[in-house]
Amino acid sequence: MKKTSLFSLAVSTLLAVAVLAGCGTGSQPGAQPAGEQPAGQASSGGKKTLIMATSADYKPYEFHDLSSGQDEIVGFDIDIAKHIGKELGFEVQVVDMNFDGLIPALQSKRADFVMAGMSPTPERQKNVDFSVIYYDAKNSIVAKKESKLTKPEQLAGKKVAVQTGSIQEEAAKELAKTIQGLEIVSLNKTGEIIEEVKTGRVDAAILEDTVAKGYIDANPGLQFTTMPEAEKNGSAVAFPKGSPYVEDFNKVLKQMQENGEMDKLIKKWFGQ
Repeated sequence: MKKTSLFSLAVSTLLAVAVLAGCGTGSQPGAQPAGEQPAGQASSGGKKTLIMATSADYKPYEFHDLSSGQDEIVGFDIDIAKHIGKELGFEVQVVDMNFDGLIPALQSKRADFVMAGMSPTPERQKNVDFSVIYYDAKNSIVAKKESKLTKPEQLAGKKVAVQTGSIQEEAAKELAKTIQGLEIVSLNKTGEIIEEVKTGRVDAAILEDTVAKGYIDANPGLQFTTMPEAEKNGSAVAFPKGSPYVEDFNKVLKQMQENGEMDKLIKKWFGQ
């Protein structure tokens, strides 16, 4: 009888320890799925980390910088994200992926937010939530100087490259409805698009003007011309549907616009 009681007690003790250990796991940093804790709250192990997904081929918004000897993702969006993190008390972990994978990353909770020069189009708003717009830009036509392609109507019968999943791809599809023979070539990376234009495999590309300017400065044989548009292509932060972070991000973004911090970063990255 004594042996049986001691064995039962030992088993009960082991089970209790296992249950307590299991309960403790959920409170460890990183154990909670992305996007479930309110912004600005620290994890039990210290400062909370939020995952920012981006497509780091969109200079000056986000791009790989090797000047220090290390591969670092820098840019306008990165500086904004870090400032917001500082204000709200969290660290930012940047994850690079193709642009067309950004919204799926939010939907699957693999990222807490996206910053990638992304415009809050009605179609995207069906799948994710957006912050206020923090920067406005326009689309432009990029082509070789000798091509003299500067107007949308001149793209008739031409191959035009755009980034897959971008608002420029949507704009090209709209143009194709009225411009005869416009052939759309969708590619994952902006650098690939520029290379296609340079080699003549496509006749032109449609890129955001601020991004186009950086590539034109590095490729004097190319030119870009801003396209007339009824609506501005504003950039906003994207979140999973129902994210608790939207309101907090909006507060900081509005503060940055009011206190001059946003203007300082615009001047730093766009020279405006």
